[in-house]
Amino acid sequence: MEQLITFASDNGMLSAIWVALVVMIIVTTIKIQMSPIKQISTQDLTFLMNREEGIALDIRSDKDFKTSHILDAVSLSNEKINKNGFVSLEKHKAQPIIVVCSAGISAVKTANDLFKAGFTRVSVLKGGMNAWISAGLPVSKK
Repeated sequence: MEQLITFASDNGMLSAIWVALVVMIIVTTIKIQMSPIKQISTQDLTFLMNREEGIALDIRSDKDFKTSHILDAVSLSNEKINKNGFVSLEKHKAQPIIVVCSAGISAVKTANDLFKAGFTRVSVLKGGMNAWISAGLPVSKK
C-alpha cells in the first residue's frame, strides 16, 4: 500500500488519468443499467422475434442491408429516419423493437429517439450485425 501511495504522489498526472478513467467506466456502467433502452444478446433477439413478434429494425445503409440482414428484419436507414421519422413503424408501437446497426454503437441514438417518440419496448442488439454473424446465425441476402 505504501508503494502505491508513493507511486501516486510521484506520478500525479498518470494517477489523475487513471482515476478519471475509472470514474468514466463507473458512470457509463450506471447509465447503461439505468437506461430504459436495454442491450440484448443475439439469443434474446431471436426469442423476442419468435415468441413476442418482435421487429428487428436494421438502420444500416440500404446497400449493407441488401448484402446481408437478419431474417424478417425491417430496413430503415438513417437517411429515411431523418426524412420521415418513424411513421412506417407506427403500426408496431406495441411490439418489441430491436435496433440493429453494424457494431451496436450507432443503434443507441436511434433507440433513444424511438423511446422519445413513444415506442416503449425498444432494445439494441449488443454487437450489432457483427455479433449476429459471429454467432453463426442465419442471414438473408435478398
